[in-house]
Amino acid sequence: MSKLRISSKKRAKIKMALEGPSGSGKTYSALLLAYGITQDWSKIAVIDSENCSADLYAGLGGYYVLPLEEYSPEQYIEAINECETAGMEVIIIDSISQSWDYLLDYHASLLGNSFTNWAKVTPRQNAMMQRILSCNAHVICTMRTKQDYVLNDKNGRQIPEKVGLKACMRDGVEYEFTLVLDIDITHKVKASKDRTGLFMGLPEFIITPKAGAYILKWCQSETSNPNTNIYSQTI
Repeated sequence: MSKLRISSKKRAKIKMALEGPSGSGKTYSALLLAYGITQDWSKIAVIDSENCSADLYAGLGGYYVLPLEEYSPEQYIEAINECETAGMEVIIIDSISQSWDYLLDYHASLLGNSFTNWAKVTPRQNAMMQRILSCNAHVICTMRTKQDYVLNDKNGRQIPEKVGLKACMRDGVEYEFTLVLDIDITHKVKASKDRTGLFMGLPEFIITPKAGAYILKWCQSETSNPNTNIYSQTI
């Protein structure tokens, strides 16, 4: 039987990432977004791999925190399952960079051919990302970034030049998310990927719960207009 059907966005669950350097406010911003989405702190859970940094903002409201004791992809999957079973509407994973660090260390410990050993690593990373994407809750992942450099030839010398911030995660992971917001050390945000059409092309802004409310509105609409953003709104 044919599975051909008319396209329909239906009621989506946002899968988004906040990426920025240490101290840029990723955790705090993720909590504000989460509250804007659900309007209920008790429906928000933070999967915490950042030494209980999520507890620093307990004054915001009574959200849940699930600390991780190790950072294997399997532990992240188990934590997502627990939060989903508990009925959380928004799950913040703070951060997924530790899972990649864990896998890099695991890969380095393997004997034999380094290239072929990736076959033992990649499926574990893919399983975690697939669990994030299939989660029956809104998911906000944070990722650390670091300054990236390239070598350019100048007058016969190789000179390192900054080319921007690179996420501490597997290359191309941004493609997995519907929305990716880059946050700088001054807490200002700009979209680097936006399939919602809400934020792309906007000047830098500071995240407030209103941004989360706009994301929820997009998720609940049956259609989406990629040319409609919230530039004229107060975020």
